[in-house]
Amino acid sequence: MTQHETHTTEQQLERAVLIGVNAQSDDDFNFESTMEELASLSATCQLNVQEQFTQNRTRFDNKYYVGKGKLDEIKDYIEFHDIDVVVANDELTTAQSKTLNGNLNVKIIDRTQLILEIFALRARSKEGKLQVELAQLDYLMPRLQGHGRSLSRLGGGIGTRGPGETKLEMDRRHIRTRMNEIKHQLETVVEHRERYRNKREQNHVFQVALVGYTNAGKSSWFNTLAKETTYEKNLLFATLDPKTRQIQINDGFNLIISDTVGFIQKLPTTLIAAFKSTLEEAKNADLLLHVVDSSHPEYRAQYDTVNQIINDLDMAHIPQAIIFNKKDLQKGSLPATNKPHVFVSSKNENDIIKVKDLLFDQVKQVLTYYEETVPSSDADRLYFLKQHTLVSDLNFDETAATYEVKGYKKD
Repeated sequence: MTQHETHTTEQQLERAVLIGVNAQSDDDFNFESTMEELASLSATCQLNVQEQFTQNRTRFDNKYYVGKGKLDEIKDYIEFHDIDVVVANDELTTAQSKTLNGNLNVKIIDRTQLILEIFALRARSKEGKLQVELAQLDYLMPRLQGHGRSLSRLGGGIGTRGPGETKLEMDRRHIRTRMNEIKHQLETVVEHRERYRNKREQNHVFQVALVGYTNAGKSSWFNTLAKETTYEKNLLFATLDPKTRQIQINDGFNLIISDTVGFIQKLPTTLIAAFKSTLEEAKNADLLLHVVDSSHPEYRAQYDTVNQIINDLDMAHIPQAIIFNKKDLQKGSLPATNKPHVFVSSKNENDIIKVKDLLFDQVKQVLTYYEETVPSSDADRLYFLKQHTLVSDLNFDETAATYEVKGYKKD
């Protein structure tokens, strides 16, 4: 075998260009940061990004997404540089996807598909996989006609994981049937988790959920607080499946802590719906610990995005404390918020104590103050209070042979 032949057997990453339209009608997002995110998402999907094409327009072109002149420029670049994939920064309509494919004659992937792709790569649990498949089929359903040609020529690579080509060949009826099956299976999983949750609530267990922008450092703090090793990596959407652990603070008070999927700008509504059960743990939390990457130049926009999604999910009523993370990488002015917060790094021992103190203080705020006198003979009651309430004072009265207990409990 020649040296050249050996070289060609290596896996070549698909070569991609990114395209984005800065539509004046879409000023909810910071355009530059959404393009940076698109590049990160593409890297997570193992695409070799060669170039970015952006355009300022009043609104997206209904037919081509970009303007006709820009389309010609992209076409010339694709032909000259042997590009395999074009990634759009927005969710494309069937018509846009079809005309772009017809004109550029390469695979067209939009932001939603890219995120779905990562979900397909990351999901580990049965529930996670079902949710991904449901979201992919939901996305695919109205686009079957539009994508037929471009997807049938893929032969692997991005856009074919998850349901893949075999599912594409099904008719709409089969897809609907499959979607109903998945929904039914998900209901069973959710009911199962509901039973667990009800049991925890009966036991008066306090629940804390870590939320935040993707890659803010939630998993690092989950690992630190729960002494667990979950998947912790500098990638977007590193965590997809909810992880829940019991931890103890204050010599015995039991807390349940959950890690959740990261939020992102322009997270398509279909995905929020499909991943609601990934956020179920957070929806039932007594306290949200919102982790923010304070070293990110767009940390404020990320903070606002998370709070917007928290509102959309009817979770705004849950008390929230902020962990401004990655202090070791942060430059410039100190981050600010009117909510309780700490400015920390998960790599610093003293900062870990700070976060635990913040947690203790915030748990206290949510609970109700109580005082109780416990006979010294009732060891069971004392043990119960230490486990299920946050005891702040415990004094023994020798003359009465009783313990005076002060603390905080769930109503």
